[in-house]
Amino acid sequence: MADSGSTPAPSDQHIIEIREVWKTYRMGDEEVHALRGVTLDVIRGEYLSIMGPSGSGKTTLFNMIGALDSPSKGKVLVNGHDMGTLSQEQVAYLRCHSVGYIFQSFNLIPVMTALENVSLPMVFAGMDRKEYEEKAASKLELVGLQDRLDHKPFELSGGQQQRVAIARAMANDPELILADEPTGNLDLKTGQDIIEICMRLREESGVTIVSNTHDHKMLGASDRVIDLRDGQVERIRRSDEISIEEGHIEGLEGVEF
Repeated sequence: MADSGSTPAPSDQHIIEIREVWKTYRMGDEEVHALRGVTLDVIRGEYLSIMGPSGSGKTTLFNMIGALDSPSKGKVLVNGHDMGTLSQEQVAYLRCHSVGYIFQSFNLIPVMTALENVSLPMVFAGMDRKEYEEKAASKLELVGLQDRLDHKPFELSGGQQQRVAIARAMANDPELILADEPTGNLDLKTGQDIIEICMRLREESGVTIVSNTHDHKMLGASDRVIDLRDGQVERIRRSDEISIEEGHIEGLEGVEF
């Protein structure tokens, strides 16, 4: 990072290291534990899905990885950086240069074109106009929207808007993408298309993808699936341990979504 000469070197194997993380909220006189001693490593280049029922803690954990929340106890390290000790300026730098975000609701700027939306992270990174417009166009081409550069969000379908959001997430060539329910607002076919785009980009660029999801289609795309329940990691499954059939997911028996 820009001013971090003493920053620890990240693990060669792990891009995210979560160590005994607790998150406690106080509601009146009662303490609510959203996370209870979670320890987890995310391997560089993998596609990891975090799943679990409402109240399981998956959104809290996801937000901590993205520095949108901080632990009550424990550590979350992203690329060797302890997210709980970074200044706001350091967090902003990390988000701009190392992490891309994909949201369920797309979060595109309505008055901007697809090209302008994808250009935004590069503008914030200080890139000159000619360079960021060329790069934004190339990112949109990667997701099949080379003929929609000048379209605003209201002129695009939901699937096309999410493609713009993926291109924006890839704008600064991040090492990590955090995808929050990326198929949640899409129909079955469009959701599958988005998953396939994410898989292809991961294979081509080596980017690590961590997805917070309820979508069972994500299981087939994931290298590993982390199931949370009551703020704890209940089980971890590799993709080859999960068989997906209509109406039944072998390997996830007893897990509610």
